Parts: sequence; C-alpha cells; structure tokens
Amino acid sequence: VQLVESGGGLVQPGGSLRLSCAASGFTFGSYAMSWYRQAPGKERESVARIDRAWGITNYADSVKGRFTISRDAAKNTVYLQMNSLKPEDTAVYYCNALREWPNRYDYWGQGTQVTVSS
Repeated sequence: VQLVESGGGLVQPGGSLRLSCAASGFTFGSYAMSWYRQAPGKERESVARIDRAWGITNYADSVKGRFTISRDAAKNTVYLQMNSLKPEDTAVYYCNALREWPNRYDYWGQGTQVTVSS
C-alpha cells in the first residue's frame, strides 16, 4: 500500500497550491479519502474529507470556501486545491485512506510541506 503526496512548497499569502495524493496497493473506490495537516507544536487535524461513493465532502471550518477536495477514480488520486492561502495554513499535509466496514483499514502518506510566507 502506498499513498504518495506531492505539490507542496513555498507560496506567498493569498496564493494557491494543488496537492495530489497517488494511491496504490488497495481498492481506491472502497475508501474515504482525507487530507490532514500538522503544524509545528500542534496536533494533527482533519482538513477535508471525501467519501468513497457519492463525492460528499466535509471541511474544517478554517478552510471552508478556500480549499476543495476531489478524487479521480481513473487515476486513483485525490487532490486538495488550496486557494487564498494564509500563513496559518503552514503545515505538513498528509493524505489518509480509511475503510471501516467490514474491516477497518487506515493508511497514511509520508506528508508534504506547505509553507505560506512572504
């Protein structure tokens, strides 16, 4: 099983980035996909989630209206489009795949750094 994130980097406040997470080794369509982030000295927090079947999305209040999560079943890839970035968005962003029935499986990527600074 692999989740490989890419697309992080340094961006100025107000800028945009698009993160990608390429999945392999499991049935992508059977898993809800999420993005989490962890800033220095803080706990890991959920940023956005998209369900496995209907495309239903959920967002943290801090990113609503600025971030968009999507998935491409043909490419086994989940994306996070981040617009109007703020310095407080600076963190390591992690991709997560979760299936809870009939058995629970929970996979994580290695993370990609996003730094928002002028």
